[in-house]
Amino acid sequence: MASIFSQIIAGEIPSFRIREDDHFLAFLDIRPVMPGHTLVVPKKEVDHFFDMDDELLQEILIFAKPITRALKRVTGCDRVAAVVAGFDVPHAHLHLIPAFVMSDLDFSKAAPSTPEQLESMAEEIRRAL
Repeated sequence: MASIFSQIIAGEIPSFRIREDDHFLAFLDIRPVMPGHTLVVPKKEVDHFFDMDDELLQEILIFAKPITRALKRVTGCDRVAAVVAGFDVPHAHLHLIPAFVMSDLDFSKAAPSTPEQLESMAEEIRRAL
């Protein structure tokens, strides 16, 4: 069965898309740790992040780079953390989390956002790209 991320990529599940190309999709996490929390996923279904082939592994960071700049502009954060955890969904993904201090990266603080909040944030980030 396809992962929830593959279903999002296919458009079967709605998402708040930020950026997309032939190999990757970036969209907002619906349970953000911090506002602007973005997930970057390869379109090719790979379970573990570091099981991606070397080329895809390099490209995901290059794809994510302009998103981090946009997140900084939109949120005013000091850093954008790039986190590889991979526990919730069996599909490789990179978390991009705007942060001011280390404690902003506490996943236990993640909380659902409304569709309106997510759409507004997605729109701001896309404009900043």
